[in-house]
Amino acid sequence: MKVGVLLAGCGVFDGAEIHEATLTLYFLDKEGAEIVCMAPNIPQKEVINHLNGEKMNETRNVLVEAARIARGNIKDINEVSADDIDALIMPGGYGVAKNFSNFLEKGAEADVIPEVKRLLVEMFQKGKPIGAVCISPVIVASALREAKAKLTIGSDEQVAKAIEAMGQQHLVCPVSEALVDEEHKIVSTPAYMEGKTIKDVAEGIEKLVKEVLRLAGK
Repeated sequence: MKVGVLLAGCGVFDGAEIHEATLTLYFLDKEGAEIVCMAPNIPQKEVINHLNGEKMNETRNVLVEAARIARGNIKDINEVSADDIDALIMPGGYGVAKNFSNFLEKGAEADVIPEVKRLLVEMFQKGKPIGAVCISPVIVASALREAKAKLTIGSDEQVAKAIEAMGQQHLVCPVSEALVDEEHKIVSTPAYMEGKTIKDVAEGIEKLVKEVLRLAGK
């Protein structure tokens, strides 16, 4: 089983959430899946000092930063198509919203960058499963507006309303669970949208990985 892991950089405040990304990679490896890490080769929207939360006056590249998590074994998303993988999982982090879309500025009217939207649409059209962790369901909701899929980001009312305004159905879900949309083969879990520590988010991410692999094997 070949599973793509789409990373938005490295670091919760401006890239991929490192705990969520690492747990995703760990549970995929534990299940024997072949992992294909990928990221778009684009500038980060902003760079945040993770020590004090302040913006930094520098530029970084999403693919270069994501390579830190992938230990250098990573592809440009433009080199990957839905024919190359059996499933796709997107860990969360503010970088997902910042680097993959303009969700923080436009909410329900957000657009997804072409590189990411193209792969999500391909996966959906080919009936291949998509896993969305933490805030990532907003990217799925925006890219697949006609899907009318079941998604969760936990219980955040504002983000849930945005997902529903995009034409999807939002369902409340605890951090320890993963919501499965069997019809559309989309699995989501709240992770750090609800959880406080790494052990909190691990259970839901493990369930998401197992459900994505189950759906890929159908």
